[in-house]
Order: sequence, then structure tokens, then C-alpha cells
Amino acid sequence: MEPPRKGFDASTSVEPHDLLDASTDAAAVISADGVVVGWTRGAEALLGRPAPGVVGQPAARLLAVPEDPARAAGIAERCRAGMGWNGLVPVRHRDGRRIEIDLRVSAAFRMGGQECFLLSAREQRPQWTVGQSVLDGFLTRAPVGMAVMDLELRYIWLNDTLERFGGVPREQRLGHRLSELLPGLQAETLEGLMRKVLATGEPVTDYEYSGWSWADPHRQHAYSTSFFPLVDAEGTTTAVCYMVLDVTERWTARRILSLVNEAGTRIGTTLDVLETAQELADFAVPRFADFVAVDLLEPVLSTEGHGAWLTDAGPAPARPSMRRAGLQSVREGVPEAVVRIGEEVYFLPPPSDVNLLISGEPVLIPVLDPSDALWATEQPERAARIREFGVHSLISVPMRARNTALGLTTFARSLNTVPFGPDDVLLAQELVARAAVCVDNARRYTREHTAAVTLQRSLLPHALTGGTAVEVASSYLPADPTGGVGGDWFDVIPLSGARVGLVVGDVVGHGIGAAASMGRLRTAVQTLADMEMPPDELLAHLDDLVLRLSDEETERAPADRSTSTFTGATCLYAVYDPVSRRCSMARAGHPPPVIVTPDGHAYYPEIPAGPPLGLGGMAFEAAEIELAENSLLGLFTDGLIEGSDGDVESGMARLCEALARTEADLGTLCTSAVQQLMSEPQPDDIALLLARSHTLAADQVASWDVPADPAAVGHVRAAATRQVMDWGFPEQAITTELIVSELVTNAIRYADSPIRLRLLRDARLTCEVADASSTAPRLRHARSTDEGGRGLFLVAQLALRWGARYTAEGKIIWAEQEIP
Repeated sequence: MEPPRKGFDASTSVEPHDLLDASTDAAAVISADGVVVGWTRGAEALLGRPAPGVVGQPAARLLAVPEDPARAAGIAERCRAGMGWNGLVPVRHRDGRRIEIDLRVSAAFRMGGQECFLLSAREQRPQWTVGQSVLDGFLTRAPVGMAVMDLELRYIWLNDTLERFGGVPREQRLGHRLSELLPGLQAETLEGLMRKVLATGEPVTDYEYSGWSWADPHRQHAYSTSFFPLVDAEGTTTAVCYMVLDVTERWTARRILSLVNEAGTRIGTTLDVLETAQELADFAVPRFADFVAVDLLEPVLSTEGHGAWLTDAGPAPARPSMRRAGLQSVREGVPEAVVRIGEEVYFLPPPSDVNLLISGEPVLIPVLDPSDALWATEQPERAARIREFGVHSLISVPMRARNTALGLTTFARSLNTVPFGPDDVLLAQELVARAAVCVDNARRYTREHTAAVTLQRSLLPHALTGGTAVEVASSYLPADPTGGVGGDWFDVIPLSGARVGLVVGDVVGHGIGAAASMGRLRTAVQTLADMEMPPDELLAHLDDLVLRLSDEETERAPADRSTSTFTGATCLYAVYDPVSRRCSMARAGHPPPVIVTPDGHAYYPEIPAGPPLGLGGMAFEAAEIELAENSLLGLFTDGLIEGSDGDVESGMARLCEALARTEADLGTLCTSAVQQLMSEPQPDDIALLLARSHTLAADQVASWDVPADPAAVGHVRAAATRQVMDWGFPEQAITTELIVSELVTNAIRYADSPIRLRLLRDARLTCEVADASSTAPRLRHARSTDEGGRGLFLVAQLALRWGARYTAEGKIIWAEQEIP
């Protein structure tokens, strides 16, 4: 053990300021003869000496001073008396360092018949003491504002930092209350918090508020304040202290983030360029500015092109043409504006040029001087408005998105006396950047939607005519722009024999792809209808076409991800014959037509549903019904009957009610029916095709049975000529005679009986020869040495159109002539 130091009395107890803890401090057990018999890990950590190198060795080797046997004996006697000892002892660390330890020796005890002493120690580190001058300097010059208020909430002390925050000298504050000095700094609220602290004794921490100060009256600051009571030795509250920290930067960053987040929910709610621009102006006033104008470049507002100079790589005109798209002000009627919404504008803040829009940085004019020469020269009318309404600060931010220049947004302040600063420029950039992406999205969508609508309308029939067979009217409404253009289509196809084909279809999907697919299907239906196919066969061929298109687009999809796969369509095809008043129809997954009888009874005929086009492997069935004259046939797409509730059966019932009304004008009935069923925009296209059936009168049809005898050709030829003359068409008599002669002769020579000739007087003069053979006629070009083979060639030259169609009994060869 360390010997007693000079001047130390071993008989005097020294009480430690902090009790040692043998469970956590360094500890050792030493025998009465000074040998270490126990060494803890704490002792090993304190001196860096492991137990094997210490146990069994004299403890005096650990001391950093010479051994003092007399002092050690005195300590031992004191501990044997049960009193213990503690004091500071210098020891040597394993690395040679000298360290001071606070050592405590316990009362003597016996262990294994041997007298021992328990020692516990910890390193003694120097304590730092604060002088009064240091403490005064700390309180006075701390970067946190501090003040002490008496029980009447009057200033009795404050430091230099708080004096700078408020801009009020210390002499004017002492003895006065906060509400008397800074009434605009939420003084009453702050004093209320101080009264609460005095009443409860509980501190209030981190209360944030914003306001202005005399030190910086043109900028709003934010402060974080904490209050706590000051108590004396008896525990009596004598004053309240408050500490103030300027958190303007943190508050500004949080405000910017909050406004930008809110702008994300308020700007870009629609895919409309003008509405998005107006949403930006509405959001910024009065949150950020007193006046906002959003000006967009002409190509951005155009739906016909991208604009030749919208990217950085393109050349820009010296004077870009823009139009005002958004405008808002704190003053009613926006009197500050020189240009109104929709009008052309060429504004760029002086001295900026067109490069500001393409690659320039935001323009900040903290203090706007309308008398400046540039404003007076370049913007004289705006300079006058600036003076009139006291506009004193301005920020102009170019609107760009995806390397595309879109326009310019200008923010101005007039009633708000605080000028714009660098932080405001950051906020303006964030707001404009968020709006720019929405404007660009709306621009792209509008252009694509317009292209899809234009494509679809160009593919739909521009004028419908049903000849004398039917009176037709149609109504088409594109889908709500948010849903995209669909693939609905309808058509009226004139057929031979005064017949007419009625078709309505719906392609799955939306957009340009659906519109293009619709055009392909409509063309295919027209081609197949011209081949005189019955409805069920036409749908079968159309189904094969859709399957082939789907396979082609599926193979192309990996290479061209922009191509949407053709997934299918529905279709209804009907053929009406005004002579027999029979209507044959078939459908492929499409709703059945609605039929309204002349007496106003509306119903849906039983027609086999058939699978949608594109499934393949399933047959289509046709149904035939007889229509009374002036019956109404309505073909429609599912968008008309689905409605907002999605109840198809209810929609079909409403359609029956809408069409059952007595309405002389078919177009008016069609329009009113769509308006009655569609009270709000729908996510799908709507198509309605109405056809009112008519019948050919008996005097418009003439027919003869033809015997299978070549001599009969002359008789029917003469009869047909007389009939054409009786109808008042002498110019067509000779042509009709030749056509009848050739067609009847071919039927007698090459076809089977029965043979029948029929003349129809409709919009055109039609000659039909029916036989029982299914052999297809073939147009030949006979050589000069051939004696025959020119019959059909002659018919093709004389007739406006000719062709053949097949029936259950055989075929019909027909030829049409134009009637003057």
C-alpha cells in the first residue's frame, strides 16, 4: 500500500464526495503483509494489468511513489478498528502513465484464516470550475436569446442575443412588459404561457411562433421559445426565465415543403392545360403572392403539333408568342392585368430575352422600380399598372418540363409589403415545376386524345343513307376524356336488291389503338358485306380476321411495347329486305337490337348471342324476323345501357321507354333518347343507330318465271322492256333488254331450274335472275376468235354494278342501273 503522504493523519476519516461502489469500481483484496490475493476485471481495466501478473505480488509495486511503511501501518490499524479509510493515491498504469485514483480501504476481515483488506478505486479526474466572469460571458453572449421576467412579467435581465432579436435596446426593455414593447410578436400569447409557468411551476418548451421584429421589419421570422421558473433556496418561485432561438430557416423549409405538398393535391386535378394553369394561379394567391399570371407558348396550347422550338436543341423565335392561360389576384377582377385569359402576350421581364424560357434561371426583382428605363421603354403599359397598384416585388419563373419550354409564370406582391427573397424563389420554382409536369401531361394527353378522336371520327361514316329501304339516324358520343376514346362504330351499307346492311360494333380498349382497330373492322365488314355474305357467315369471317390481328400484334409486342394487343370486339350485323320485309341478323357478344312496332310496342328479339369476336372455335347463328312497315330498329353499344349504376337490364328498359315515344323526326328521337339515358359523362363511347323500315310497293316490283327453254328468252326480254317503259325509263329500256337477255340466257344454258327474273324500281333499277345452281359466275375476256364468252363482260360494261349472292335455294345474279 501507498505510505501516508506528508502531513496526512491516518487517524482522521476522510468522507468521499461520491461513494465508491465495489460492484462496478476497480477492486482488489490485499493481505496484511501487503500481497495481492484478489484482482477484479475492473482493476484490470483501470490499470491495464491482468490478474496473473498481479496476484501474489506485493501491492507496493503498483504505486507511483516510494513505499511508506509507517503510513501503511497507520491505515491498517484504522481499518482493524472498523473505521475504514479513503484518499487520493498515485499509481502506475501498465503503459507507464501515472494516474490519480480515489482509493477506499474497508475494515479488516479474515479470509481462509488470513487477515485481509478490501480495496476499491476509481480514477480521479480534475473537476472544472466556472468563474463568475466566464459565467457572465456565457449568459450574455450565448447564441440563444435569454431573459428573466419578474412576477409582474417585467424585464429584469436579458442578454445581448435577445436584444438583437427584438431590435429594442436593453434600456427600453428593463422594467417593461413584452406586450408594451412588441405588440405584433404574439406578446399576449407569450405572456399567457409565462403566467402558466408561474402558476404551475411546470416549464413550457419549444413553443414556435412567427412574427416580425424591429431589427428586420421587412421579413417574417420564426422563433422557438421555452419558459421555466426560477426558484430560490427555499423553493419559492421568484421569476420566470425564457429562452428564444431563431428557427426561421427551419420554419421556411417546413413551410415550403408544406406548400409544395399541398400544391400536389390542388394542381393538376384534370388533364386540361388551361385548367391546370388556372389551378396554379388560384393556389398561389394569396398564399404566396398578390398577383399571378401564367403564360403558355402557342405550341403548348395547340393540339395539332409539338411545336418546332420547344426543346433546347431547337431554334427559338426572337419574340415568342404566348397566350395567357391562368390569372388571379387578391383584387377582384384582377385590375393589375394588362392581358386577359386567352389573349396573346409577349411579356418577358426586362432585361430578359427568349433564352429565359429555354434555359434561363428565375428572375427575382426584390424591389420593383417602374420608373426604370427598361420598364418604361419595353413595358410602358405594365409600368403604369405597377405604379397604379403599388406592385413592389416580382418573381418570373420559366415553366419547363421534360426538356420542353412551356411558358412563364409571374408572381408579384403589392398589398403584402414583404418583398420576395431567395427563399421565395425556391418556393416559386417548386410550385412552377410541379405545375409544369401537370401542364406537360395535360398537353400530351390532349394532343393524343384529339388525335384519337379525329382518327375515330374520320373512320366513322360522315353521311348515312338507307335508300328507300330504311330511314336512318345516328348519334355518337365519345367517352369522357379521362377514360380515353373507345372503339365503337356503326355503319349503313347499301346492298343489292334494294336491301340494306346495318352494323354496330365495339372494340375492346381505349385510345388510338382501339380507334385504328375499329377502322380495320369497319372496312372488313364493308368488304364482306359487298360479297353478299349472310350475317352469320360474315361474323365467322370477321372472327377469323380478329384472331389473325391478335396473333400479329402479340408477335410484334415484345419489339414494340407501345403497341397494345388487339384483344377482341363485339358486333351486330343485320340485313333488311324491303321487298319481303324480312330482317336477318346475327350478333357476336353484342346486345340485341331494340324493335319498336308501329303501334309503339318496344321489345328485344330473341337472337342467339354468339361469342365475342376473337375467341374462335364457336359458330354464329342468324335469326330472321319480319318487320311491319314503319317499324323502328335500334342498334346500340353497351355504353348506352350501362349507365352510372352498371345495371344493364335497367338500361335496356330505359332505352325501350325512350324509343317507344311517338316522334315523327327520327334524328330528334335519336338525340333525345341519348340525352335521356346519358345524364352525365360516361367512361365508354356511346353509339345509337336507328332505322325505320319501309316496304317497296307492289308496282315497284315485277317478276317472271322463266322456263328452261332458249325460246323463252325473247318473251321475258320483251316483258322486261315493256315494264321499264311503263315505269317511265325509256333511256334504260335498251340497256335492260341487253342485260336481261344475257343473264337469262346464261341461266338457261348453265344453271338449273327453277329460273326467275325480277325487276326492282328503287333508287336504282335492278335486274335479278335467280336459279337453283350454286355455280359461281366468272367474268371472261373472250378472244377475237371466240364465238361466245362475252355475256358477263357486256353486263359489267352496261351496268353500274353487278354481282352474285347465294341463297338457300341457289344463287342470284344481279345488275344495277343508275336512274336519272
